[in-house]
Amino acid sequence: MLKVELLTKTYAAAGGRTLTVLREVSFALGAGASLAIVGPSGSGKTTLLGLCAGLDRPTSGQVVLAGESLGALDEDARALVRNAHVGFVFQNFQLVPTLTALENVMVPLELRGEGGVSVETDAKALLARVGLAERCDHYPVQLSGGEQQRVALARAFMNRPKILFCDEPTGNLDDDTAAAMVELIFEINRERGTTLVLVTHNLELAGRCQRIIRLKGGAVVSDETAAPRAAAVTSDR
Repeated sequence: MLKVELLTKTYAAAGGRTLTVLREVSFALGAGASLAIVGPSGSGKTTLLGLCAGLDRPTSGQVVLAGESLGALDEDARALVRNAHVGFVFQNFQLVPTLTALENVMVPLELRGEGGVSVETDAKALLARVGLAERCDHYPVQLSGGEQQRVALARAFMNRPKILFCDEPTGNLDDDTAAAMVELIFEINRERGTTLVLVTHNLELAGRCQRIIRLKGGAVVSDETAAPRAAAVTSDR
């Protein structure tokens, strides 16, 4: 489902220097697997996630996502791959403030030019699945942080993605809400057989995954495989 080969990302820095954020990162992930990417702040976790999802281009190396070599595609083509195969859950929710919860969840399919009663029915079912059946007509400002994150989760699954990318999904949530959010992510992920890749500082959350890659200074320092634990997860705020 995801293959990363010798992925390197550099940026131009002040004084003509080059800042290397990722250094020859390689791994492969099969369909239905779950992977946590952990490491200290500045280790390149979010950069790696963005490159895996085709949100940015590497300086060298390649990403193959759902059979598509992203480096061979322009931005429009990468956007089509994301819309067809990818779901996102961000730390800061990224909801459209002028749209209701229901409208936010419907956005991925509307971007495909799909709409109508069946799409609305599916969106309402997903909102009910995350416990927000009574919040369909509420705007983001009318929802708590936990409710906004659940809307984001419903939106992420709206296009039935083959792979779900989560960037610090519990970072802005209190402990109880974080635990509930994590249960939803893994529960829906199991039900739909989605491949899961998440970035987190939270080692309890990482321990729920089948595999953990640790980054330091932009390089992989360990790649561990273990049976996921069912321990309670607290916020990483």
